[in-house]
Amino acid sequence: MTKSGGGIVRAPRRPAGWVAPGPAPAGVQGRPELEPESDEDLCFLTGDWRLFQKQRGHRWSLDDLVTAWIATRRIDADRAMRVLDLGTGLGSVLLMVAWKLPQAELVGIEAQADRAAMGRRSIAYNGVDARCRILDGDLREVVGEQLAGERFDLVTGTPPYFPRGTGTESEKLHALPCRFEVRGGVEDYFEAAARVLAPGGDIVVCSSALERDRVDDALRELALHRREHWDIVPRAGKQVLVMVDVVSNEATNPTTHTLTVRDRASAWTPEFQRVRTEMGLPATPPRG
Repeated sequence: MTKSGGGIVRAPRRPAGWVAPGPAPAGVQGRPELEPESDEDLCFLTGDWRLFQKQRGHRWSLDDLVTAWIATRRIDADRAMRVLDLGTGLGSVLLMVAWKLPQAELVGIEAQADRAAMGRRSIAYNGVDARCRILDGDLREVVGEQLAGERFDLVTGTPPYFPRGTGTESEKLHALPCRFEVRGGVEDYFEAAARVLAPGGDIVVCSSALERDRVDDALRELALHRREHWDIVPRAGKQVLVMVDVVSNEATNPTTHTLTVRDRASAWTPEFQRVRTEMGLPATPPRG
């Protein structure tokens, strides 16, 4: 870990001999705004790509990684397509999808201007500003205004998990809407996605396992059809905390899957190692 411009630049912690796959980031490019500020961390995301995030507060997570992997796992990397990421936050899912799909054009929507600005800096740092952009605004409004008439082949989203009043709310203004439904919940994400989804496209949404009924009701109300359902188990023997649904505007035969992240000894499972490998991360932790 090194300090640069007052912020943290994470040094690689990788298994011996492991080489990051994928394209190299463009880097700072002589632009001061692409250095981390005093309260920021320029951390690794996927491959050698990095992400700006605050040292304290909401940070990119396992849920983002799993969402991006499920969203892209069956898509040909050479396919030219349009992707929309709802509630993009710092841009973690957007950038992981961009890394996985180098021919895709991506748009994110983010209501918090400071987080959208950090996301744009990460886009520039990784050198994909020619095909990635983030729009400011409430996703419930942006899809009907700035994106009116546009269609996307893939729409991703990681809505906040908790309705207001159901838990202790963070005093950090940027963290509160990431966890609690300040601007709508999972229903609003599906409704916004359905408005811009191209025929035969996919919507991939990660939500709390407590909201299964709400997800089912939203899909029924919007005439959307589940393609895949994934239960994400943090450790063998533990209960499901989050789930990921892949849905479409075309009828299909749905499949159900379970992804267990760690075994009972807390080691990464073979299936999660595969996720990490396919998303440009080492399958084994560094020694020491």
